[in-house]
Amino acid sequence: MNNRKGSLSAGLFILAFLIIWEAAARAVNMIFILPPPTGIIEKLWELKGPLLIEHLPVTLSTIIIGLVISILLGVGIAVWMSVSPSAEKAIYPIIISSQMIPIIALAPIFVLWFGYSIWSKVVVTVLITFFPITVNTYDGLRSGSQELKELMLTMGAGKKEIFFKLLVPSALPHFYSGLKVAVTLSVIGAAIGEWLGAQAGLGYFSRRMMTQFDGAAVFAPIVLLSLIGIILFVIVKWIENKSLKWRKSS
Repeated sequence: MNNRKGSLSAGLFILAFLIIWEAAARAVNMIFILPPPTGIIEKLWELKGPLLIEHLPVTLSTIIIGLVISILLGVGIAVWMSVSPSAEKAIYPIIISSQMIPIIALAPIFVLWFGYSIWSKVVVTVLITFFPITVNTYDGLRSGSQELKELMLTMGAGKKEIFFKLLVPSALPHFYSGLKVAVTLSVIGAAIGEWLGAQAGLGYFSRRMMTQFDGAAVFAPIVLLSLIGIILFVIVKWIENKSLKWRKSS
């Protein structure tokens, strides 16, 4: 019941926001700066061919490749730090420092290194998304109950059994929390990379339309990027619910 009320409240809020936006845009009457939602929808329909066929697959490829690399890299580093205190002391400060540098300042450097290929955008995406996965997974691996660990040791369990039967289940909720943050950031990373150097993609298309002062065409790919982020978040949430049924039952 509470979930239904929450969904209804969110729906009403979004509807009210869109109505206010529509009215304000028509009152200002400067569609190249503030297009109304109806104008953005019309532009989406008008540009559905190039957006969905030419630019959307490029952005999706960047996001998926970047997320896969971030998951492998982030989980691998987290496991390494959890089993090696010396690795944790050496690597953790570097991971933190990597987030202190503005990504928008590094993106042009990646373009110089990798050109306008997909890999310059993938590197930007990885740099943004691996951090929450790494930190959350590492914290999850450290959150295993010490009492249960000592009990397993007294029962003759080895490091392998403790890792897979205690630490991994303890880390999974933290991993999914980091992944839910990462999937939304992956959209931002791909868009930033395409804005600063690309030949195709939703971010590239939005930047190109900005030079033509077509406000609705600038917003159209942004709407698609937002939908991608929402869909990815819902997918991760669904996988989390399916794989962590034991947490609900407990």
